[in-house]
Amino acid sequence: MKIKLATLLFIIATLVPFDVLAQEESRIFLLHSDRLYHDSQIDTKAQILVGNVQFRHEDIFMYCDSALFYESSNSLNAFGNVRMNQGDTLNLTGDILYYDGTEKLARVRNNVVLIHGDMTLYTDSLDYDRLYNVGYFFEGGHLITKDNDLTSDWGEYRPETKDAVFNFNVQMLSPAPPQKPQTTLLTDTLYYNTVTSVANTRGPSTIDDGGCHIYTISGYMDSKSNNLTLLQRSEMSNNGKKLVADSIIWNSTDSIGEAFGNLIYTDAINQNAITGHYCYYNEKTGYSVGTDSICIMDFSQGPDTMYMHADSIKLFTHNIRTDSAHRTMHAYNHVRMYRKDMQGVCDSLVYLTKDSVMIMYKDPIVWTGGQQLLGEEIMAFTNDSTIDSIHVVRQALSCEHLDSIHYNQISGHEIRSYMKDGELEMTHVIGNAIANYFPFDEDSIMVAMNHIESTEMKMFMGENRKVKKIWMPAATGTFYPIPMIPNDVRFLENFQWFDYIRPISPEDIFLWRGKTKGTELKKTTQRKVPLQKLNKIEASHGNVQNAGAAKISSR
Repeated sequence: MKIKLATLLFIIATLVPFDVLAQEESRIFLLHSDRLYHDSQIDTKAQILVGNVQFRHEDIFMYCDSALFYESSNSLNAFGNVRMNQGDTLNLTGDILYYDGTEKLARVRNNVVLIHGDMTLYTDSLDYDRLYNVGYFFEGGHLITKDNDLTSDWGEYRPETKDAVFNFNVQMLSPAPPQKPQTTLLTDTLYYNTVTSVANTRGPSTIDDGGCHIYTISGYMDSKSNNLTLLQRSEMSNNGKKLVADSIIWNSTDSIGEAFGNLIYTDAINQNAITGHYCYYNEKTGYSVGTDSICIMDFSQGPDTMYMHADSIKLFTHNIRTDSAHRTMHAYNHVRMYRKDMQGVCDSLVYLTKDSVMIMYKDPIVWTGGQQLLGEEIMAFTNDSTIDSIHVVRQALSCEHLDSIHYNQISGHEIRSYMKDGELEMTHVIGNAIANYFPFDEDSIMVAMNHIESTEMKMFMGENRKVKKIWMPAATGTFYPIPMIPNDVRFLENFQWFDYIRPISPEDIFLWRGKTKGTELKKTTQRKVPLQKLNKIEASHGNVQNAGAAKISSR
């Protein structure tokens, strides 16, 4: 009676214990040696193998010039041109190999090279634990991929996941030689994946990326995309400029960066700073935008720092690669400014560095000391961050607070105020000029109110901001003693004192307060030149031609 093959295999498997089969499978097999002998004077337990020695253990093949093979302990010591192969991807070479088949531990020494895919690791001491599929080096290692070059005192590599860990005196160069490194990273702990080329720093680290110096205690560097993700209050500095934020994303190829959370940007050269919670910057185009509690500070005037906030602030750079480069800044919605000697609010603002002019739109107001300026548009011309002149366009009003009920007031179509050394020197009112002015006697006692109306007016200021001279081409006016000022004349038609809107501190610029209902400027429509449209010209021309043809046909 024939026994089927499957039945026979089942009987053999039943008779032979499982642990015996496992031990047989985990044995080290000698595949080849030119010479094999035993010498008790050399080693009483070892088989001595010389010449083209080959071993196999599971899926590992080992090659060497000579070896001591301990069959009883399932281990070997290999010497000379040691090579260890696992499949087609992992190749480990060195001068000496100590291999324990039971522990599945390979210890390779001297001139060790581990090649796995596109990765090559150089070291003098490597322990490769096949049980956990991880290799350790502890006397200095040098790992090279197509993207990066890494060195450290200690490290490990996992072939299965292609993850590496480096510790102590870690350096990463990107790209790898022979190309000139553009980025140098120094740290004490680094996690790196040889497939994705993403490095993760843990602990204090410095990165030099071109001219940019970076400090971080937690960050990710993607060498393929040249993206840097920096966390935990990282710092970037370059040519006197410094950025600190909760997190920063920077792409060195595109020169584009983003900062998130409690950012602080300082420019020691141009003496300005930016704070907020979000900022985007393109170094190649010079375009940037900041939002979320964004604040720009200008401290070029020493202790008198200017603070400005808006819902969003954008910066455009023109002719960036030329000597005539200049910038345009746009601030949108709820703009508020504070400096000790000047404050301002408006809905939107544009600043042109080429002309050194700041233009404020939609219900703008500027305060300097006890003086208030408002209109439909306000243009402030600066010189070295100091205001030279202010131009108020349409529904212009200038007020000076004297006491609780008395205000010097000037209104007109346009008001131009000129400064000298930060003090008002002359005010020029153009078109429908009206003024209420309170003169004082020699004892600084208010004596009357002078109501003046003219087509044009110039007021020249003297010491202590007092009016020294008034010029008008022609005027009508009335002089009212203080007790006899009519209530309907005391204030000009468009007078409003917006002290409740005025920023009172740097922190106050973030608290928006709009005008109370009914005190806004009257909406005005700017008339446009009446232009003829092509279809109307053609229609008119056609009517003329038709009329001429009718006359000819009637003859």
